Amino acid sequence: MKCGFVSLVGRPNVGKSTLLNNILGMKLAITSNVSGTTRNIIQGIYNDNDSQIIFVDTPGIHKPTHKLGNLMNKKAYNNTEGVDVILFLIDVSTGFGRGDQFVLDRIKDKGVPIFLLLNKIDQVKDKTKLLEEINKVKELYDFAEIIPISAKKSDNVGDLLTCIKKNLPDSEQIYSSEDLTNVSTRFIMAEFVREKILELTHDEIPHTVTCYVENFEENKNSVHIQVLVVVDRDNVKKIIIGKNGSMLKEIGTLARKDMEEFLEKKVFLETYVKTLKNWRDEEKYFIELGLKDEDE
Repeated sequence: MKCGFVSLVGRPNVGKSTLLNNILGMKLAITSNVSGTTRNIIQGIYNDNDSQIIFVDTPGIHKPTHKLGNLMNKKAYNNTEGVDVILFLIDVSTGFGRGDQFVLDRIKDKGVPIFLLLNKIDQVKDKTKLLEEINKVKELYDFAEIIPISAKKSDNVGDLLTCIKKNLPDSEQIYSSEDLTNVSTRFIMAEFVREKILELTHDEIPHTVTCYVENFEENKNSVHIQVLVVVDRDNVKKIIIGKNGSMLKEIGTLARKDMEEFLEKKVFLETYVKTLKNWRDEEKYFIELGLKDEDE
């Protein structure tokens, strides 16, 4: 059996979480068009008859402007150590840029095969542009594979899995076949709420929001979940709550649907919004909000 670890890296918003969800056939990592959506390291475990692949979805590597950004970069760098394959994603619709070079410079000496994935080929109508981009990136580094994909449309994802398996060691399973991820159910529930906030508020709410499950009570037929939404400014709080609570209600309604699909149970969801000024620069909040382990 082939078994090993595969890290997904790239700048923000290139489709790492979308690819992970596609491979696993379930919604594990949240996605949005907002840069830096992924903050924590999420392991997704893929099993089939002849392999177990542990995918590590990392935060987008970027030039940080606050302590949270530094923490996200550190997490991403650390999770390219000790893996068997690195999947380096770029957005081919915009081409290889300075941000992509910034990432490549930090992973190219890891001593493991690096696959360059040219994602979002579904957005490239002129295929000559795709060929030009492939010829361009060939000169940048001796990639083990260069694979055009569409994580959203599943184009070439099967071929990608085949190539990954060829580069994994022969090994027994590391996890049980029933294991899906290393992150807690509480974490996934909080992320569902954060995703809906990013979707509904668009550019109004950047990195200034995070979510935390304060209470999770489960019985045979239902789950009661309380989620705290943390922001760093009162005006952001007003946007999330909306007029007469309309925005927060819509956020909760959409998040609850994802929760019920994931948990396969009736969900009773309560959401609250709290302002913690400058929380992104206060490390004491990172542990409390689940963004940092106590021993980091």
